[in-house]
Amino acid sequence: MPIATVENRRLYRQIAAQLSALIASGEFAVGQRLPSERELAAQLGVSRPSLREALIALELEGLVEVRVGAGIWVTAAASGRDPSTPVQPEGEGPFELLRARWLIEGEIAALAAREATAADLASIRAALTEMERAEKKHQDFSSSDRDFHLRIAASTRNGVLSSVVEDLWDRGRGAMWRLMEQHFRTPVLQAATVNDHRAIFQALSAHDPREARHAMRAHIKRVDSEFAKGWDLVKSREASPARASRKPSRR
Repeated sequence: MPIATVENRRLYRQIAAQLSALIASGEFAVGQRLPSERELAAQLGVSRPSLREALIALELEGLVEVRVGAGIWVTAAASGRDPSTPVQPEGEGPFELLRARWLIEGEIAALAAREATAADLASIRAALTEMERAEKKHQDFSSSDRDFHLRIAASTRNGVLSSVVEDLWDRGRGAMWRLMEQHFRTPVLQAATVNDHRAIFQALSAHDPREARHAMRAHIKRVDSEFAKGWDLVKSREASPARASRKPSRR
C-alpha cells in the first residue's frame, strides 16, 4: 500500500470545507440564511470561535456573506464553484491567534518591564505617539501598533521572543483578520486600543512586571471580546426570521 501524505489542516479549515460541501450539495441554498451559530456549532461538535473563523474563511471564498444584524447568508457566488477547490484563506484564525498572543505577549511584557532601558522606553513611547497621532486623524495605525509590540519584545534582549512576536503579528494580519476588522472595528474601539497601549506603556515605565502583564493581557482580551461581541450583533436577528427573510430580496 503506498504511503499517503498526511494532511495537516487547522480545525477552522476543516469546518469550512464541510460547510462548503453542504453548500455545493444544495443542503444550504443560495439566498438562504444559515442556521444559527449555536445550532451549527452543536451539529458540527465544534467551538463557536472555530466556527466563526470558518465562516470568515467562507466569506473570503465568496460563499457566504456576513450581514451584521441579519446573520450569515449563502451568496450567488456559491453556485458553480468547484467543491473540490480547497479553502485556503490567508492568515491564521483570528481567535486562535489572540489566545496565543494573550499567553505569550503577557509574559513578554512582564519581562520587558524588568529589562527595558530608558532608550527602549523612548522607542516604545515614539510608537505610541504615532498611534495617538493617527487615531486623532482617524487614520490606520496598524504599522505603529506593530512597532509598539515589536519594540516591547526587543527590549527583552531575547531574539527568539522578538521573532515570535513578529511572526504572530505578520502571520496573523492576513485577509481573515482584515475582514474581521472591517466588520467589527469602529472609531470608538480604535480609541480604546490606544488607551490600552497607554496603560501598557505606563506599566513598562514603572518597571512593574505584574501590571505590565495585566495591561497587555487586558488589551488582547478586549480585542477578543470585541470580535465576539461583533458576532453577537450578527446573530441579533436570528430570533426574528420574518424580518431577516426580507434581506435577500434586496440583493
